[in-house]
Amino acid sequence: MRTWLGGSAGRNLGLALAVVLLCVVGAATSGDRFLNLENMLTILRYASITGVICIGMTFVITAGGIDLSVGSVMGLTTVVASLTAVQRTAGETSWLLMVAVALAVGMFAGLINGVIIAYGNVVAFMATLAMLVAARGAAELISGRRTQIVIEPDFLSVMRSNFLGVPLLIWIFALVAAAGWFLLNRTTFGRRTVAIGGNLEAARLAGIKVKRHIVWLYVLSGTTVGIAGVMMMGRTTAGTSTHGLLFELDAIAAVVVGGTLLIGGRGTIVGTVLGVLLFSILINVFTQNNLDTSVQQVAKGAIIVAAVLLQQRFAVRGTRRKGAL
Repeated sequence: MRTWLGGSAGRNLGLALAVVLLCVVGAATSGDRFLNLENMLTILRYASITGVICIGMTFVITAGGIDLSVGSVMGLTTVVASLTAVQRTAGETSWLLMVAVALAVGMFAGLINGVIIAYGNVVAFMATLAMLVAARGAAELISGRRTQIVIEPDFLSVMRSNFLGVPLLIWIFALVAAAGWFLLNRTTFGRRTVAIGGNLEAARLAGIKVKRHIVWLYVLSGTTVGIAGVMMMGRTTAGTSTHGLLFELDAIAAVVVGGTLLIGGRGTIVGTVLGVLLFSILINVFTQNNLDTSVQQVAKGAIIVAAVLLQQRFAVRGTRRKGAL
């Protein structure tokens, strides 16, 4: 039992209990306003876009990297995909063209990040920080700092549709999370990701093509950003350079709170999903009670610090156990 509680299952159980506790607080302070179905769907809708980004971020951080550019790249994907020429062509062909353009932009940005980090030997923090600035600037130049309205009717109709009473955005998040869990836990790609994060040099000596794998990790992150950009356009009916502002911080926070080690070597998709839900419910509870947004930020900061401190404690325990063995 002690070993089980100290593992990923125990950490996920702790997060699940925290989510339940927040729901109890929300029910106690807001009553039916919090518990009604529409509010539950609002919480999930709010979590879905950031959550999709977090899935890609989980892989990057598990491998010992970081991606600070996800918010800016998402803004760039919405701007390019909502250009008049793209929407006109999509109207003449298929709304899927807008999806393809958004995915292509996200994957290309991820490819650039990966190549610079893996083959240019640039620290991930600096490479993705440069992309953060460059992508936001490119989005502003392309859009002329104006908001572009999405008017493609088929695209809007699909993105605003429901399936079994649940909005499509939530289904997309669920599917991406399920695919991410399978990729990380049931494939060679996932095992190699964990190995690289645990010890990059040992992974290289074991025959893993580390540099190529790192490139694919950032392409994967860019792909999830592209999906999130499509979701954002569907939700807001707009493409603008301000989309995704500070999303990188929310994504990193949710992944770390979920139990993925910042130093790499351990990642959990289930924990990431719970971390996203934790922050989404927290914001909803604060909003329901008309509390100041500054208080929300203080609460989020406290949760992040607590999560990092717990991670350090687990890391020390793990080191001691290895030393004992």
